[in-house]
Amino acid sequence: MASREHGGGLPPGESQDSPVFVISVAAQLSGLHAQTLRSYDRLGLVSPGRSAGGGRRYSARDIALLREVQRLSQEEGVNLAGIKRIIELEQLVDELQGRVEELLSELQSVRDAAEQATAMVHRSYRRDLVPVDRRHHVVVWHPERPE
Repeated sequence: MASREHGGGLPPGESQDSPVFVISVAAQLSGLHAQTLRSYDRLGLVSPGRSAGGGRRYSARDIALLREVQRLSQEEGVNLAGIKRIIELEQLVDELQGRVEELLSELQSVRDAAEQATAMVHRSYRRDLVPVDRRHHVVVWHPERPE
């Protein structure tokens, strides 16, 4: 559901999420009756955008969702409450996948910054100094002097 590809049959410059179809066209494209679309909107299954005058405007993504609601209902025998929950969970999965992508990108940025900082520190090391393991005592040996 998270894809933002340009769909065929959409006006130029419009995306899958652009609310461009009036209810009669959306009903025809989805194979459902306009009254069914109104009912689905009231139930919160498919919530189309609104025009300035308040009329419903469906996007290509809404049409695909209407078809999926119909498939789940007719072919899978899922009731409308179940379909609503499925839609909610799919939207949650999409949001979480997006968040995971953001976090992975952020993690990679932090790793890159840490790698650059490590490289800078290594370049600044004095080559004549030797690192000392501070877990052990350092003993300076002095040869014995005759008394």
